[in-house]
Amino acid sequence: MNRLWIWISLVIVGVVLIVTLFPVVYRNLTSDMPPGRGAGIPLEQRDPEEFQPEEFRQLVERRFWNNISRTLVVGALVALVAGVLLTRWLVAPLRELERGARAVTEHQWDHRVPARGSREMRSVAISFNQMATDLEHEETLRRNMLADVSHELRHPIHIIAGNLQAILDGVYPLSMEEIDRLLDQTQNLTTLVDDLHELALAEAHDLPMEMRETDVNALVANTVEIFQPLAGDKGIALKTELSPQPIFAQVDAPRIRQALQNLLGNALRYTPQGGQVKVVMNSSEGNVVIQVQDTGIGIPPEEIERVFDRFYRVDSSRDRDLPGTGLGLAVAQAIVQSHGGRVEAQSQGVDQGSTFTMILPIEG
Repeated sequence: MNRLWIWISLVIVGVVLIVTLFPVVYRNLTSDMPPGRGAGIPLEQRDPEEFQPEEFRQLVERRFWNNISRTLVVGALVALVAGVLLTRWLVAPLRELERGARAVTEHQWDHRVPARGSREMRSVAISFNQMATDLEHEETLRRNMLADVSHELRHPIHIIAGNLQAILDGVYPLSMEEIDRLLDQTQNLTTLVDDLHELALAEAHDLPMEMRETDVNALVANTVEIFQPLAGDKGIALKTELSPQPIFAQVDAPRIRQALQNLLGNALRYTPQGGQVKVVMNSSEGNVVIQVQDTGIGIPPEEIERVFDRFYRVDSSRDRDLPGTGLGLAVAQAIVQSHGGRVEAQSQGVDQGSTFTMILPIEG
C-alpha cells in the first residue's frame, strides 16, 4: 500500500510539472526580443536585420532559466500538495478495505468499512460490508447449530449411557425390553445425524437431486396411505382432498415424499386423540400447492417465524417426551427450497390447529 501511494504521488507530480512547464518553455522559445523596435513582436514576424544574435541568445537563456527555476519550485510545491491530497483521497478507501479484510480474516465479523471516495470505491465498500454481514450471519447460524446439536445429542447419549451403566450395576436386568429401549435411542441418534446431514447439504446447495416429471397427486396419495395405520393407532382421522386429475411437475419424488412425511409426522405428533389431520392438494398459478391441516396444539402468533428453526419446539417441556429430532420442519423447508419453492406456516394461536403449505413450481 505504501509503495502504491508513492507511485501515484510521483505520477501526479510528473503530470503537474509537465502541464505547468510546457507553456512556459513554449513562451520562452518564442518570446520577445530585447526592448527595442521589435519588442512585443513574435520572432517569426520580425525583420532579421533587427536581430542581435549574441545578446538575444543570452537574454533568452537568462529568461528561460529564471522562469524554469521559479516554475520548478512553484510547480513542485503545487504538485506535491496536489499529489498528496489526491493520493490520500484515492488511497484512503483502499486502506479502509485493507483493514476490513484483515479484520474479517481475524474473525471480527462485525467490522464494516465506510463507503466513501469515488463511485467505484463506494460500490466496493458496500459490497464488502454486505459480504461481512453475510459472514456474520453464517457464523451466528453455525454457532447456534453447534450449540443445538450438542444439546440434542447429549439427551439420548445420557439415556443410553445411564441405562448401560444401570445394567452393569445390576439395577436393570439385561432383558429384551431394555435392549429395545436402547435400540430406540440409537435409532433416534441415527435419524438425528441423517437429518443434520440432509439439512447441511440442502443449505449448501449440494443436496443430490434427480428431477423427473412426476404425478405429485399420486405421490401425495401414496404417502398419506402409509401414515393411515399410525393415525389409526393414535385415534386421529387422516383425510385427503386431492385433485381429481393427475398433476405433473418436475420434482425429485423421494425428496418431496420425505418433506411431506416430515409435515405429516409433525401434524400427527401434535394432534391429540380424536383430532383430525387433512391433506389438501391442488394447482394454482403454475404451482403445486400441498396443505397439511391439523387440529392440534397450534402455534403462538409470535412463534410462527421460528417454527422452521433447527430444534425449535413450541413447548419444550412437553415436546421432549415426543418422538422426533426437532429437525423435520427445517429439513422439509430446505428440500422444498431446493426445488425453487417454499413452505409457509399458519396458525390462529394455541390449541387452534396449524396449516403447513408446500408450494412447488410445476416446471421445477
